[in-house]
Amino acid sequence: MSITEIIISFFILSGAIFILISAVGIYKLPDVFCRSHALGKGMTLGISLVLIGLWIHLGLQDAGVKVPLAILFQFVTIPVASHLLAQLAYRKQLPRYKAEKVDVIKETPEFKVTDKS
Repeated sequence: MSITEIIISFFILSGAIFILISAVGIYKLPDVFCRSHALGKGMTLGISLVLIGLWIHLGLQDAGVKVPLAILFQFVTIPVASHLLAQLAYRKQLPRYKAEKVDVIKETPEFKVTDKS
């Protein structure tokens, strides 16, 4: 087994572990805010590590700039989607898990939530 195969295996395996931890976090964490945090952080890092392993495996000749662009796309889209899910849950006033009623967003004038009902 060459050093390149060991490095490839390390990246793909560590990426798969991060994806697994993210999936367990989605299952085990109590509310939508914690779950979106687990999804955003774990999946971004996990998918990026797997794609880096793929990039090393394919080499610069075959992969070119496709895999780095896919990594960049993951870094842009997954955290934004996670944030939008948490923002939607906040606007729908979904219950939080045993949290104190501290609402920084409502106290900030530029982020006023308007009730349209």
